[in-house]
Amino acid sequence: MVTFEQIKNDPKINTYIAKADESLIALGFTEHSFAHVTRVAETAGYILETLGHPERDIELAKIAGYLHDIGNLINRIDHSQSGAAMAFSILNDMGVEPQEVATVITAIGNHDEGTGVAVNAVAAALILADKSDVRRSRVRNQDISKFDIHDRVNYSVKKSVLKINEEHTLVKLKLTVDTRFSSVMDYFEIFLKRMSMCRKAAECLGLEFKLIINEQQLM
Repeated sequence: MVTFEQIKNDPKINTYIAKADESLIALGFTEHSFAHVTRVAETAGYILETLGHPERDIELAKIAGYLHDIGNLINRIDHSQSGAAMAFSILNDMGVEPQEVATVITAIGNHDEGTGVAVNAVAAALILADKSDVRRSRVRNQDISKFDIHDRVNYSVKKSVLKINEEHTLVKLKLTVDTRFSSVMDYFEIFLKRMSMCRKAAECLGLEFKLIINEQQLM
């Protein structure tokens, strides 16, 4: 049975992740390398573990989280679908059971806000984990005067925490935003579609989604 640790330590997979991120550097995107995919994997696992899902589903959510952005190696456009195809080949070659391969690639293929839908628990956990990873350290551009809106918004987020309440009824994304660099409206301008996707993903898991910025509830 293939584990998350095996996936995380596979040289071939890590080469694909690194090279995919190199392409995004050239295109001017924020960080999509090991810090991002590891955080997404761990957060997706946290979500399902907290909600009491089976141990193997938790492991599959972590695997999906770690592999979810490898499609950027081919092209940023439709990277969720190409990433799912790549993950199919990788996992199939590693001898992963077809049902588990299907779960992982379905989640990867549905994580992008352009076309994705939370069709199952693993996909929902991946969406919430991916879309909640907003933070200053993802910004590569060191010249603040040349920031675009994505740089400004990510750079303004000093702290980002996704937390499920003890009653398992709410999932809250709490952001601490430095408004010297970006306004709350800037955040909504580029992330409203993502937050709507998070709300639907939360509903798939039987949760209500709340967005809180600087202690003010906005969704």
